[in-house]
Amino acid sequence: MPAPLIAPSILSADFAHLADEARAVADSDWLHVDVMDAHFVPNLTLGLPVVESLLKATDIPLDCHLMIDDPDRWAPPYAAAGAHNVTVHAEAAHDPRKLAKDLRAAGAKAGLSVKPNTPLEDWIEVLRDYDTLLVMSVEPGFGGQSFMPEVLDKVRTARRLVDTGHLTVLVEIDGGIGTDTVEQAAEAGVDCFVAGSAVYGAQDPGRAVAALREQAAHASPHRTSTTRG
Repeated sequence: MPAPLIAPSILSADFAHLADEARAVADSDWLHVDVMDAHFVPNLTLGLPVVESLLKATDIPLDCHLMIDDPDRWAPPYAAAGAHNVTVHAEAAHDPRKLAKDLRAAGAKAGLSVKPNTPLEDWIEVLRDYDTLLVMSVEPGFGGQSFMPEVLDKVRTARRLVDTGHLTVLVEIDGGIGTDTVEQAAEAGVDCFVAGSAVYGAQDPGRAVAALREQAAHASPHRTSTTRG
């Protein structure tokens, strides 16, 4: 397994100073951008124009998590704009296999996310077309929620499928990740950790990123050194 990736979530950052907030975590592996449309989830955040501006302000690979209806229509422009990884929700996609191909054709890695109550087993074959699996460890829509440890069974299943060659996805987790939860997520087999308030609520966000990465690395056996996967 590669070195753990840390993806600070700008949902917890100061939206009035996003370029500065990106610079504060310059050593991050990815920068996680939550796009919400107030339809798929009961919250409204930001959209493509803000992502385009962020792409000009930072060289950290953008990890765009689209919590939106009709991602088949709206997701490919995020890839075309230059996002490194574009994740859509299994529950919202009409034709997830075609969408994965469209995202890749537009230049991004394709990610598929599942809500806490969505069975992973229903999506294993579809995941063969994806690069990233994002396991939600809170209900999507709002930051600052408590970690749901029961979702780690999905992570263990995904890790086993990756280790045996049945899938080739990077396993990502999002929701309630901090110093008190990152190790159990790492032990279960997570590759990439999305952290919001644990990073942007810290006095030194950059140091918080480094500390989370170190914790995850110590809890994850058989890792080798790499960054920005």
